[in-house]
Amino acid sequence: MKEPKRPVLAHGKVRHVGDAYAAVIAETEQQARDAAEKINADIKELPAVIDMASALSGKNFVHDEIGTNQCYDWGWIEDNREATDKAIKNAHHVTTLELVNNRLVPNAMEPRCSIADYNPANDDYTLYTTSQNPHLTRLLISAFVLGIPENKLTVVSPDVGGGFGSKIYHYGEEALVLAAAKRIKRPVRWTATRSESFMSDAHGRDHVTKIELALDKDNNFLAFRTETMANVGAYLSNFSTVTPTILHGTLMAGNYAVPNVYVNVKTVFTNTAPVDAYRGAGRPEATYSLERVIDKAATELGVDPIKLRRQNFFKTPDQFPYVTAAV
Repeated sequence: MKEPKRPVLAHGKVRHVGDAYAAVIAETEQQARDAAEKINADIKELPAVIDMASALSGKNFVHDEIGTNQCYDWGWIEDNREATDKAIKNAHHVTTLELVNNRLVPNAMEPRCSIADYNPANDDYTLYTTSQNPHLTRLLISAFVLGIPENKLTVVSPDVGGGFGSKIYHYGEEALVLAAAKRIKRPVRWTATRSESFMSDAHGRDHVTKIELALDKDNNFLAFRTETMANVGAYLSNFSTVTPTILHGTLMAGNYAVPNVYVNVKTVFTNTAPVDAYRGAGRPEATYSLERVIDKAATELGVDPIKLRRQNFFKTPDQFPYVTAAV
């Protein structure tokens, strides 16, 4: 897996719209805005990688240092691959469907905001932030960003006005206000505007999936096989590696007694906002693909989609406890 560095502020190269490269600390918001408008950045426009198809062409790289736009190629479960391929090849009927799970913006009622304070007497930091996961934020910022002992950072998460997953992970702005508070020895506050949230909050979904369902002559499920292309954006975020893989692949059998399942996922970097967990995180994408291909199979076979599902549920007492082919 390729793991390029993600700076708190971009330097050398800005990789997506909303990738912050400078910060202004001021007494008032208006003063900060006025000062920010005086910043002149010498930026040369480079070719952008904005979709997954062009990302794998090899012409332009989001991160030149890794020499590719593919983050990883993941198969689940590899031991099932040969049996799944054979079941599909020899099946009485195979239904194939390609689906797009569009990128979206979480857009919580309350935007992201943080207040940081630094106590020079004991070298302690305090961060008030709209986080769904303050313990993880504390661990990651202290250990991997500021490089301080975890007990030197206190993270307080008050009532949060919505999140949908977008506030589970830590962001550069949280580390930035902490560093600024230490530098000026005063509390520092930051609140995203709605426009900033659209550009800088981690987005959700952005998958293209091809799924195949194999059935025998009696309409029993024989195998599911999926190939997914997942966009992780310009940088890896906290859960962007597990969302399209473990959280997605292990649900590809659903509630059905299907003996063979194989899932392949390729993730790519693009010049877009990072993608992370959102509303179920990989599991809704799996269920969506699974149930849509079953509906299509029912249409092709001329059978009731509800009857087809009931026929293939694991339901008899001797089937429990049931271990699906996807785990």
